[in-house]
Amino acid sequence: MVSRIEAAVGELLHRRGWRRAFTVAEMVGRWAVLVEAVERGYPDGPQSYVEDLDCRNWLHEAWLLLDHDTMVVWNQRIKDLDLRFVTATVYDDGAALGRLHPIASDALWWWRRHPRLLTGPLGRALGAAEATGADPGGEP
Repeated sequence: MVSRIEAAVGELLHRRGWRRAFTVAEMVGRWAVLVEAVERGYPDGPQSYVEDLDCRNWLHEAWLLLDHDTMVVWNQRIKDLDLRFVTATVYDDGAALGRLHPIASDALWWWRRHPRLLTGPLGRALGAAEATGADPGGEP
């Protein structure tokens, strides 16, 4: 069941530009699907990857607005998914992904990483952008 506060945060973010009022459960679910896809080898292209990464942006924005009780319920799950994403990706300060999609200078950490396993259309595009599966250091 979605709390009144969580529903209000979803509505507020919708008014701020998100296409609808999402719930934390929906966006954690989307983050989990993306993390699993990155671990296996992301099968889609760069545009889909960028759109999929947006779910983590929503969670970040929501976290600044949610109540303590909601955060307690979801915090460990999100931390676990974040760790899995870090493990399945390479930090390059957004260099490779930035060649395919504009990355803001103040972009959050998930935008500064690309999948370690370069497969499918995204892998080919990142390979053409000189991404490698090796982490050059500089881990945040």
